[in-house]
Amino acid sequence: MSLISNDPSWWPYIDAHFSFSYWIVAAGVVVAYDWVLTVGQEIELIWRQRWSLMTVLYLVIRYIGISYSVVNVLAFMPLVSLTDAVSNILDYIINWTNVVMAAMLGVIMIARLYAMYQGSRTMLSFLVIIFLAVNIACVVLGVITLKTIVWGKFYLLSCRTQLIGQTPEEVILSGIRLCDYSYEGDVQLLISMVWMLNTIWEVFALCLSVWIAVKHFRDLRRLGLSTGSTIGDCFRVLMKSHVLYFASFAGVTCLELIYLSPVVSNSNSIGSRILNGFFSVFTFVQMFVLGPRLILSVREYHAKLVAGSDADTSMNSIVFQEHVHISTSGTV
Repeated sequence: MSLISNDPSWWPYIDAHFSFSYWIVAAGVVVAYDWVLTVGQEIELIWRQRWSLMTVLYLVIRYIGISYSVVNVLAFMPLVSLTDAVSNILDYIINWTNVVMAAMLGVIMIARLYAMYQGSRTMLSFLVIIFLAVNIACVVLGVITLKTIVWGKFYLLSCRTQLIGQTPEEVILSGIRLCDYSYEGDVQLLISMVWMLNTIWEVFALCLSVWIAVKHFRDLRRLGLSTGSTIGDCFRVLMKSHVLYFASFAGVTCLELIYLSPVVSNSNSIGSRILNGFFSVFTFVQMFVLGPRLILSVREYHAKLVAGSDADTSMNSIVFQEHVHISTSGTV
């Protein structure tokens, strides 16, 4: 059964949907533009270096980010007509990509903290336990959320089918097939819990980074080590990229929690559209721009040391190899 409507009351919804699709395109352009800006660094610092876990994580995050942008454009662009099956597959891809990217970024944070704590196996074990607890909980909540969609507690509007209770109907609004969804019941709470768990992890990682950085700066000032400048600069590079990444994540989290409010999420007002648009752009930037730069920033600093002097030997032996047995060029 088809439901065809030209009711003017739907126009604000259609307009909001078009507006959101423009934000999605803009977010994809930002990701592609950042890749163009850093492709030279990528070739020099990633492709031409010895392969490691960080190399793989960088390439996966960077190029999944580009693919993710294309998938989002296809899923939310009203002018692109998709079947029910394709629309639902894209929705699953988008949701699970967010979970996988959060886990990969967490692994990068663990590697950075492991280096900063001079290869402490106790700290590594502690970080891995916390990381696994948070991510397993997020996966469980994600599965519960998807089961909620399957059993119809979601009000799902796919490209051609609207689920009203358990009755599928084809929906064409003013001649436009839309691809969108909203939710009911405990789904908002589940999504909020996922974001809060990830926030706890990020705050925890930031606190550990700040604490060890302050400790090192105090030790270097007290002991007056001749290599203090190199070590201090290394920690400044790590902290600068980490703080910028965390600030972006905090902004995304705040926008998401605000948007999950029924008053905001069910509104088609200009303010709600702008909020949702900024959330989409910042999410792309946090995952697919600042995420890869967590690795590039350290490798770029390492490359400058190698090019400028033989301080590379000092940095590797004192900071990363003597106690950690890993090199910044291959690991962080």
